[in-house]
Amino acid sequence: MRFFSLLALISTASATPTQSLDFTSYGLVPRADPSLTGYLGVFFLGDKPSVYFYTSNGNNGISMKALNKGQPVINPTKGTQGVRDPSIIAGGGADAGKKWYIIGTDLNIGKTTWDAAQRQGSRGIFVWESTDLINWTGERLVQVEDATAGMVWAPDAIWDAQKGQYLVHWASKFYPTSDPQHTGSPSATRIRYAYTSDFKTFSAPQDYINKSPTNIIDLNILPLGDNAYARFMKDETAKTVFTEISTNGLFGTWTRPGGSNAIITSGVEGPAAYWDNQVAGKAYLLLDFYGSDGYRPYESTDVKGGKWTASDRSAFPKNLRHGSVLPVNAAQLSAVSAKWPA
Repeated sequence: MRFFSLLALISTASATPTQSLDFTSYGLVPRADPSLTGYLGVFFLGDKPSVYFYTSNGNNGISMKALNKGQPVINPTKGTQGVRDPSIIAGGGADAGKKWYIIGTDLNIGKTTWDAAQRQGSRGIFVWESTDLINWTGERLVQVEDATAGMVWAPDAIWDAQKGQYLVHWASKFYPTSDPQHTGSPSATRIRYAYTSDFKTFSAPQDYINKSPTNIIDLNILPLGDNAYARFMKDETAKTVFTEISTNGLFGTWTRPGGSNAIITSGVEGPAAYWDNQVAGKAYLLLDFYGSDGYRPYESTDVKGGKWTASDRSAFPKNLRHGSVLPVNAAQLSAVSAKWPA
C-alpha cells in the first residue's frame, strides 16, 4: 500500500528472472471443495477508503460484480474515518464456519500526506466481526504498536492451527526513542506479527520478516496443506512483488523460488491469493497496479514453483484496490447477494 512512484517503476522495468522451482516431490496439492460455489471479495476503491463488497458471477474466481449498487457496505467511524487494505478472515478452530472478521488499515489519505502517514500514522488496526457475513458489528480500532512506530499498514491474518490462535501481521517502521516527533530517519519497514484469539487482545508484537535495508510491506499468506505455506509480499524499495515457500510451518525455512532476485512482476502491491473452488491445485493472485487500474488477476497451477501468469481479466472489474477474496458456499453467497443486491 503506497503512492505511485514513476521513477521507481522505471528503475525496475528491466527484465527480471521469473520464479520457478520444482516442489512437486512434496505432494502439496490442495483439493478443490465441491461445497464452495462462489467467492466474496472485499476491497477499497482508490480515494474511497471504505469497504466495498463484490461477489463472483457463478463459481468463476475472476469474474466479479459489485454489491449494494456499488456503494460501500462498511464505512468506518473511528480513527481517520478511512479504511484501506481490507482483509476478510474466516474463523478458525471452534469458530470455523461461525465467525468472520474484516480487518484493515486506519488511513484516510485525503486527510494527510504520505510522508505524515508514515511518521505520525495510526498504530491501530480496524476490526469488524460477523456471524453470518451480513451483519458486521463491533467496530474497533485496536492499537498494536507503541509510540516508536510510524504506522501500521495492511494488516492481515491467518489461523495457526498448531497455536490455536490467529497470527496477525502488518507492516511498520520505527523511530528512535530519542526522536519522539519522528522527524528523523526511521528503520526499514518490516513485517510484524502478534497472536490473538478474538481480535481484541493481542500478544506483544515481534518481527516476522525483517529484510533491512529492504523495505517490505503487504504480506499475504496462502496455506498449501501439510503445514506448508506460500507467502507473497511487496519489496517497497524495488516496487516488486515476490513469493516465498515454507514446507515446515509459518516459522519454518522460507525459500524464494527462482533465487533471491526472482519476482512475480513489478509496479504492483497488495497481493491477495486464494484457491480455485473447482480445479484442484489452481490458485489466483490479485496484484494491485496502483499507478494504473488497480487489481489484475493472475493464476497458477504451480504455486510452490512460483509460476504465475496473467489471467483473462475481461470479467474482472477495474479500479479495485488492495483487498481480499473469500470462497463461500451457496447459502452464504445467496444471503450476501440478497442483503446487498448488485
